[in-house]
Amino acid sequence: MGSEDHIVMLPFMAHGHLIPFLALAKQIRARTGFIVTIATTGLNAQYLRSSLASSDSDNDTIRLVELPFSGADHGLPPGAENSENLPLDLIVNLFHASTALQTPTHDLVSKITAEQGGRPPLCIVSDVFFGWANDVAEATGTRNFTFSTGGAYGTLAYVSIWTNLPHRNLTDSEEFSVPGFPDNRRFHITQLHQFLRKADGEDPWSKFFQPQISKSLEKSYGWLCNSVEEIEPLGFELLGKYSNRQIWGIGPLLPPEILRKSGTTTKVRRQSGKTPGVSAEKCIEWLESHEPGSVLYISFGSQNSINPQQMMELAAGLEEQSVVSFLWVIRPPIGFDRRSEFRSEWLPDGFERRMEETKRGLLVRNWAPQLEILSHDSIGGFLSHCGWNSVLESLSQGVPIIGWPLAAEQAFNSKLLVEEMGVAVELTRGAGGELGRERVKEVVEMVMGKNEKAEERKRKVVDLSEHMRAAIRDDGEKEEEKGSSVRAMDDFVATIFRKL
Repeated sequence: MGSEDHIVMLPFMAHGHLIPFLALAKQIRARTGFIVTIATTGLNAQYLRSSLASSDSDNDTIRLVELPFSGADHGLPPGAENSENLPLDLIVNLFHASTALQTPTHDLVSKITAEQGGRPPLCIVSDVFFGWANDVAEATGTRNFTFSTGGAYGTLAYVSIWTNLPHRNLTDSEEFSVPGFPDNRRFHITQLHQFLRKADGEDPWSKFFQPQISKSLEKSYGWLCNSVEEIEPLGFELLGKYSNRQIWGIGPLLPPEILRKSGTTTKVRRQSGKTPGVSAEKCIEWLESHEPGSVLYISFGSQNSINPQQMMELAAGLEEQSVVSFLWVIRPPIGFDRRSEFRSEWLPDGFERRMEETKRGLLVRNWAPQLEILSHDSIGGFLSHCGWNSVLESLSQGVPIIGWPLAAEQAFNSKLLVEEMGVAVELTRGAGGELGRERVKEVVEMVMGKNEKAEERKRKVVDLSEHMRAAIRDDGEKEEEKGSSVRAMDDFVATIFRKL
């Protein structure tokens, strides 16, 4: 085991996938000394390169290979290689375009094999959306492992619903059973994104997801999952049974310093390649002026926003909810160019000025240093879209969640947080979900108030954060003294070396 051994990693072209893939690459490199090559399109490689530049120790040990890619061949605008700035109706084109990476990936693996005297890479680690990577592995004499950047519960719900479309048989009820889940864990039609709700197997989304996910389920040698077995035992059990594959919980893939919280704000910067709307220093200075547990952090991730009416009601509800202050990462609402300037007309008249004068609220345009914010003692709740990276960051800091799922598997993550973990309350669902200011006031009080249920959620989320820290413990000499995620990573590495 060492520098002559090689692993190829293939992330999907979205920041929520690139970030955990890079974190996993660093972890594999640190534990094994393997050469790790991440192969992606040119612009995504540039993004990863800028992230690596901040940590010189990884700079020469993780290789980035640019795969040829022409989005224009698939109806994408010039330079569109990532989901972040694409309108929703074009994201399906990006998914279909990603299959064009199969041939250059095959060429790359063949080249590595030739350079190693006919010895192929130890394995490929591919995104759950890249089922074609199994064909590349088979053709080049290696194995493919699927990496889900989400949690086990949310991953199972997403792959099972896309594969089986169980909601197609609904008659009177809006609830339905999902293959792989017990009958008492029913799902609701409003938990499905509009494209999934309308899918019939012949639509463009189904025609991508069904074959790619099926290959990942049927042909992968095993699955890696960016989660911790102790925080979602049901999800791991069910995903293992459904896939009939070994599942390694190797998360949380967060900077180690964020998991060593000791009561003070963690100085951690995860390079984002973005310009913050307000400096990290100003955010922290503002947070310092507030009492512990008194601030609600609001962010819907890098790809999502809400509609204008929802934005107006959320702002009004926050202003009328005098119990908490808030830090809100704000972007133009749905229907407007997300890269355009934010307009004051999207909020109640004079709202931002009043919040600034009273120090009740800080509005940050476009992007904020989320890890630093969540690790601050003044944060007492997180209004989130329930993207898995955000969920892990919040749980790791013992911060309860107000769920507002908007896309992908986020509604399934919210269901996990509410029904299985007991650490969240759902505010509404989707960009079309109903929302009134009274509901905002009610839910904020449920999560951040001094009532018994709020205190119970806080206790549960702190317990989960302790499980997450324990999972990455690696200071014992004996195997049983190591955390579950460390043992899982060791077992994954051992599996790589077992003969085909």
